[in-house]
Amino acid sequence: MNDFGGATVSVDPITVEVIGSALSSIVEEMGEALIRASYSTNIKERRDCSTALFDLAGTTLCQAEHIPVHLGSFLDLIANITKRHPIEQMRPGDVFCGNDAYEGGGTHLPDIVLAEPIFVDGAIVAWAVNLAHHADFADRGHAHIYQEGLRIPPIRLYRAGELQTDVMELILLNCQVPRERLSDFRAQMAANRLGVQRFQGLCGKYGRETVLAAGAALQDYAERKMRAGIAAIPDGVYRFADRYDCPEIDGELDMSVEITITGDSMHLHFDAPKQVRAGLNMTMTATLSTVYYAIKSIVDPTILPNAGLARPLSVTAPEGTIVNCVHPAAVNGRLGPCQRVVDLIYGALADAVPDRVTAASNGACTSITFVGHQPSDNRIWVYLETIGGGFGARTGKDGLDGVHVHMTNTSNLPVEALEVEYPLTLMRYELVDGSGGAGQFRGGMGLRRVYRANHDCRVRIDTARLLSRPWGLFGGEPGGNADVVLHGGAVPFNHGNGGLRPGECIEVVTAGSGGYGPPARRDPAAVRRDVAEGSITKERAAELYG
Repeated sequence: MNDFGGATVSVDPITVEVIGSALSSIVEEMGEALIRASYSTNIKERRDCSTALFDLAGTTLCQAEHIPVHLGSFLDLIANITKRHPIEQMRPGDVFCGNDAYEGGGTHLPDIVLAEPIFVDGAIVAWAVNLAHHADFADRGHAHIYQEGLRIPPIRLYRAGELQTDVMELILLNCQVPRERLSDFRAQMAANRLGVQRFQGLCGKYGRETVLAAGAALQDYAERKMRAGIAAIPDGVYRFADRYDCPEIDGELDMSVEITITGDSMHLHFDAPKQVRAGLNMTMTATLSTVYYAIKSIVDPTILPNAGLARPLSVTAPEGTIVNCVHPAAVNGRLGPCQRVVDLIYGALADAVPDRVTAASNGACTSITFVGHQPSDNRIWVYLETIGGGFGARTGKDGLDGVHVHMTNTSNLPVEALEVEYPLTLMRYELVDGSGGAGQFRGGMGLRRVYRANHDCRVRIDTARLLSRPWGLFGGEPGGNADVVLHGGAVPFNHGNGGLRPGECIEVVTAGSGGYGPPARRDPAAVRRDVAEGSITKERAAELYG
């Protein structure tokens, strides 16, 4: 039972379930519309986007199963909009746009969010929201956020259905590939309009109060499931520490977490170095979205992806650190440390729930960005790729090979599309033999991609686990390191930034993942057979089996 406008609305469990499924269908349909209508390869092929519905208060009703870290760009968005734009002044067809990590509710600038209020019977009852990664803010510095691109606070992009052309012109003037941006914005608009129509149709079928009451009941249900799952974990204090490295910085950064479980609630406290003059800092919203994903995946993956699951969780971290940065820290590469936060949580809870966690996965969002001019007409082109790696082994199962893990969930750009769209050739694309940690259950293998430049271009590479290896669990061996190798006379890169001339190549190797349980002793003949078949290198076999 829920109270709306002084009237108590009671919704039976079957209706709640039906409406919950409808909300899930709406956000999934919004996502498919955005992907199919988009123009850039980063969205139409790699699916680097997310969709969601929010209630009037700005809490999540439902998020599509796209990219977990994008929740961080949604968490404070509605609050930031209503702080600047009074609800009573909004009209049907208004659309708000933002991306700023500090004033716009975002987590990094390429993720531009569009939010449209949903009116039913003349009043706002919910919000349709989507995010698209505009792979355009490339070839920039990352000492502070002012170098990273155009910062957009929550502004009105459409007013009563009319595009504010001066606002759009301002945005496009700050983009390197404005044709792509405009087309992707139109796809985002189409996705939100679809969400508005579908939600209004749902309210027309069941009644506004019933739909809103069901939304509140679904959040309460998610909270109950999360509390029940936490209560099943033994009370106690669990700790874990790990290290993070990337090409932007020299050396490694130490990170740790302390998790306290008391009854049906959980508190997580993170400790990390001070924020750095590099684009790997995380705003608190990025940390929160990472925590919510990791705890949901451990406690109960079937918990509905709405705001209710966060109620039993509290999170703290010192201000001004890489896991809770303050203005004007750069944040472009925040996804790499997000992956390490997941590793910390999994490592901390491994002893408490060994059958629910995996060994360390590749621990990175390995990305490579190329920027150049098309030889035919000198137009700027930008190509972004994020590359999968090993997924950690778990009890009863080997890890997965060459996949995106945890906070990322994008696809690769097919080789055929890559070579048609851009002056690049992909020379090799393969799994890295022996990069999965040995164990009773083997860790997943990393990937190798070798790009050849056909024309001059600038390149930026970001990865992790170059120095440390993804750890194994309960006697499992660590996975293989990441690596970046230049070929054909290419000049060494400076902190992940460099360039390629025609014929030069860059080889990107992503990390594997850790094994689970002690590796069984192998019969020498079986080892020789594995080496002969190429399933393991001779050097790796010697390291593991002598």
